[in-house]
Amino acid sequence: MVKGHDLRYYCRMGRGVLLKSEEVKKNETISDTMIIIGHRGARAIRPENTIAALREGGRCSDYVEIDVRLSRDGVPVIIHDPTLDRTTNGIGRVSDHTLAELRELDAGEGELIPTLAEVLALDLGGCGLVIELKESGYEDQIAAMLRESTLSKVLIVSFDADCLRRITSLLPEILVGSIFRSMEPDPFEVAKSIQVAFILSRFDLMTPKIVSSVGEAGLGVIAWTPNTKEEYQEAFRLGIDGIATDEPCDARRYLVQKE
Repeated sequence: MVKGHDLRYYCRMGRGVLLKSEEVKKNETISDTMIIIGHRGARAIRPENTIAALREGGRCSDYVEIDVRLSRDGVPVIIHDPTLDRTTNGIGRVSDHTLAELRELDAGEGELIPTLAEVLALDLGGCGLVIELKESGYEDQIAAMLRESTLSKVLIVSFDADCLRRITSLLPEILVGSIFRSMEPDPFEVAKSIQVAFILSRFDLMTPKIVSSVGEAGLGVIAWTPNTKEEYQEAFRLGIDGIATDEPCDARRYLVQKE
């Protein structure tokens, strides 16, 4: 089920651009606060991209973010790096291992590498999902899985513009975001060519001028990855719409104090 994500039903009044359309009613003020996205679940607290991290992040986040790659036998699995070495007790490329082989590994604290199917079936208590596509070529498979899922709050993001174009052609109603490490190539030109809803940029690149330009272009801006009170404060001051943070519960506490 992928419904209610046409950009016509989203409103960028102040902040709160990730609210579902049915939550934005006529004459109702959208909460003037940042959207909190748990980066790889809550990677500062639990092993990144694991079920434990997603559950932890879901306690405090509006959305949790995951990274998706394919196993050797074509199963979408949740892991950030192209190799296993940093986050598991395995070695070598993810794409060189079958799902069965990947499931034998320890992803930290006894956690397993999850599949996308497992994550889509999780009850995260209303928390949405940001899906980063780390590769291209599996867009049809991802789109089919999302159509079959009961998840309604989804944002698909990627560094790969062609990957996002493919996803938008398959799921025209879904929100997509383009990720950037630098201002080259021009994020706005790329965004226009794909018709994305959001630009996701490194936090240290954010300036008042860039945030203002993003807003004037009718887009939302999400910064990654502020993790301190000072960075949350600066993100709030800049008017950034959302932050992807390794410490979502810390970020939530900061926003509650701001209120």
